[in-house]
Amino acid sequence: MKLAGLKSVENAHEESVWAATWVPATDNRPSLLLTGSLDETVKLWKSDELDLERTNTGHCLGVVSVAAHPSGFIAASASLDSFVRVFEVDSNSTIATLEAPPSEVWQMRFNPEGTMLAVAGGGSASIKLWDTNTWKLAATLSIPRPEGPKPTDKTASKKFVLSVAWSIDGRRLACGSMDGTISVFDVARAKFLHHLEGHFMPVRSLVYSPVEPRLLFSASDDAHVHMYDAEGKTLIGAMSGHSSWVLSVDASPDGAAVATGSSDRTVRLWDLNMRTAVQTMTNHSDQVWGVTFRPPGGAGMRSGRLASVSDDKSISLYDYS
Repeated sequence: MKLAGLKSVENAHEESVWAATWVPATDNRPSLLLTGSLDETVKLWKSDELDLERTNTGHCLGVVSVAAHPSGFIAASASLDSFVRVFEVDSNSTIATLEAPPSEVWQMRFNPEGTMLAVAGGGSASIKLWDTNTWKLAATLSIPRPEGPKPTDKTASKKFVLSVAWSIDGRRLACGSMDGTISVFDVARAKFLHHLEGHFMPVRSLVYSPVEPRLLFSASDDAHVHMYDAEGKTLIGAMSGHSSWVLSVDASPDGAAVATGSSDRTVRLWDLNMRTAVQTMTNHSDQVWGVTFRPPGGAGMRSGRLASVSDDKSISLYDYS
């Protein structure tokens, strides 16, 4: 796999762009790129041209995460205002507004079936699961507190949950914390299984392999990208190459590569067989908060696409084959 820069949109937002994901194609339209920014807006962009389709408002603080339902019909945005707004993609009408206490709404992901929205719970040291039929809170998966005489407030605060990821079969949910630990849950039983260790700084992004349910990738402020057998609790590989925090990771649809964005201002492409970075893209002039591969499918979509977003307010689009 090789990346080629296709297009960049400067000043795509008025402030830093902190979140990006692809909205899957429907029968009526191709996939769209969804971005969220500190300027409090969410924007939808045409898949290949990066022409602005529409701008969504409704948050009163910066947008920290965006998520797209697998159907392509609905999406969600999470903000520092502690609200999650769920909306119809094509009409922009609000379906639900989910409220949380301050600092308890961070990264979000819909499960592969589209029946649940998982929200990283920040200071609550938990993941909140919202039922997408009723938009009621279905479950709270809490990270166990450290064993010992009496956990201090300090150790509890380190379990601040930043990131969340579903396994491709929907059976497992992983979350990354400020202290570098990754917690894995059995979703059906709402049960904590185990921690994955190896990072010693915040884990800001997680993604499971789209082809192997046990394989989990993590991005950390310690400048490393890890590969885990999330069931066997085994660290399979630790990949280094970034010179600063790794802020985002995503896996290619064929499961053969991952892309990462870093505060070193680069996007890197990693070959998983070689377990090394095979390409470094330098399109951005500030830290790269999000990288996202376009899902396969949709009329006329023959080429692969990767998008990246940055504090420099821009979006970059890459072709890969």
